[in-house]
Amino acid sequence: MGEPKFSVISDGACDLPETIIQQKDIGLVHFYVTFDQKEYQKEGVEIKLDVFYQRMVDEPKVYPGTAAPSPEDFYQVFAERAKRGLDIVCVCISSKLSSSVQSAGIARDMLLENYPDIRVYILDSLSCSLGEGAFLLEVCRLRDMGLAAKQAADAMEKLRPTGRILFSVDNLNHIQHGGRIGKMTRIAGALLDVKPLITLQDGEIHPSGIKRGRRRSLDGLIDLLLFYLRDYDCGPDGCTILIGYGYDRAEAERFGQLVSRRLTEAFGSSMEFPVCRIGATVGVHAGPSSIGFGIIRRADHFPGLLPSEEGEENA
Repeated sequence: MGEPKFSVISDGACDLPETIIQQKDIGLVHFYVTFDQKEYQKEGVEIKLDVFYQRMVDEPKVYPGTAAPSPEDFYQVFAERAKRGLDIVCVCISSKLSSSVQSAGIARDMLLENYPDIRVYILDSLSCSLGEGAFLLEVCRLRDMGLAAKQAADAMEKLRPTGRILFSVDNLNHIQHGGRIGKMTRIAGALLDVKPLITLQDGEIHPSGIKRGRRRSLDGLIDLLLFYLRDYDCGPDGCTILIGYGYDRAEAERFGQLVSRRLTEAFGSSMEFPVCRIGATVGVHAGPSSIGFGIIRRADHFPGLLPSEEGEENA
């Protein structure tokens, strides 16, 4: 692999583990977390996810919040990458969920004053957490294939509608607190042990069914994944798929084994997928029991997406 033609940056809502962030050379701009709406700490830097989720478990009636990175936060990471002389592709959480895209846009304008030759492409993932992480990994794939920044940005605009988050939660307390459902719905759900199945697509949350009990909800999530693969007439090797969890790593690993068995039954072969911890940006709304998938089609398995002529560049 030769020298990359652009640098990749993301806000911290992508929820990729630090090992992948370093391996893929991704510049990260962190979100902020607060438990009292007064003191804000950088997620992953000033407050680790272990501490964040332990506080949610230990203090179930305290509902934390998050704040998007500032333009200055983005500018600092942009400038560090601009010194390399490479163009930048920056991936952000859905503009329907956060002001991160706007902050990145302001930072881009600031950067051009000092680095007028650096082109910065800001991509609204229309997703978050696992979905944004899958989107981001596809940007890295395009970079590593040798595409220029604009080529990668144009390709991701076409690929973006294939992105999904498929997830469930064990209880509805945090979703109700965030105003997504009513109090009576939450109480009824608790009494009936109902677990919702939820899809995030194009930045919008859609109900995708309910299951009685945790095990059935996990089976239901895998059903949703299989429906997705059938809709796009592809196997799991044609997609980037991440498994995500909040508090319980052991449950996520058992879930991964269940996914592997179901995919083997459906496709004759299986794959192992990265298991990522869902970050605070989604965790404050979904709670510590959230679990599910982030998924997007792979660029190199999507017909007609990539430039037809090797080495072709767009300005």
